[in-house]
Amino acid sequence: MNGIQTTEPVFYRCSDKRFGDIDEDYSNFKKSKIAVLQIPYEKTTTYIKGTKNGPAAIISASHNMELFDDELNYETFKAGIYTAEIPDISDSAPEDMTEKVYAAVNEIMKNNKFPVILGGEHSVSVGVVKALKEYYSDLSVLQLDAHYDLRDEYLGSKFNHACAARRISELCPIIQAGVRSLSKEEKDFLNTQPNGNIKTISVYDILEKPLWKDHISSSLSNNVYITIDLDVFDPSLMPSVGTPEPGGIGWYETIDLLKEIAKDKKVVGFDVVELCPIQGQIMPDFLAAKLIYRLLGYIFTLSNKK
Repeated sequence: MNGIQTTEPVFYRCSDKRFGDIDEDYSNFKKSKIAVLQIPYEKTTTYIKGTKNGPAAIISASHNMELFDDELNYETFKAGIYTAEIPDISDSAPEDMTEKVYAAVNEIMKNNKFPVILGGEHSVSVGVVKALKEYYSDLSVLQLDAHYDLRDEYLGSKFNHACAARRISELCPIIQAGVRSLSKEEKDFLNTQPNGNIKTISVYDILEKPLWKDHISSSLSNNVYITIDLDVFDPSLMPSVGTPEPGGIGWYETIDLLKEIAKDKKVVGFDVVELCPIQGQIMPDFLAAKLIYRLLGYIFTLSNKK
């Protein structure tokens, strides 16, 4: 199982710090529908370090959320949210980390849990999609991100965080939204991509096309995995990322999109990655925790595709 022991997978061992600080009745392994897996990995980060601290900051912030969702009039935690122990991936090479994440997510799926992955750098998403592709033949991915992440290789690795979307596109179709920064290499690749698996909705499309959310939804298959790089948000909301790009989207634009996708599609899992906590600034950590909880609420109350 590529480093994850089959006799006692890390997924079965509960973290002593649970998402939402939820009571045992709603956070135990057996009863929970949702499994939170933390992947505090940052081997390939290229600017500001600190994404390995992202999952812990999200868990800590989640302890201060109200567990009643005022928009949905629902206590999302009652679906059951189990938080697994952190797997040993910190010293792994990017390729090995990908395989360990793949194995851990396979265990989640075998146990009929809904996977929520907390990164860590964006490269962790590749292993998740690889696992889910084995369960959903028509899988597509919605990527919310400032960066296209379409390099074939960067700094000697095909599994650099700058290559995450390129690797995912080799597994299934991917729709990118909120993107606003790419290299000439990536632009050339988009113009000549061999399989046509990549569609992009840039911030300029969002500004100019009122029906951009509908276009995203219609471009996705029935079964959708969502990967959220927090730098998709404007840095005034989310400064705590490794490479903050100006001109991102806002909170309500983002959750309105996620709400529409949850209504229209079957969301089969999601991740939130690239939180790089800044000491003394708790707002971004809390935003990430709230985003996760709100998206879970949408998925478990609004979806017509269950």
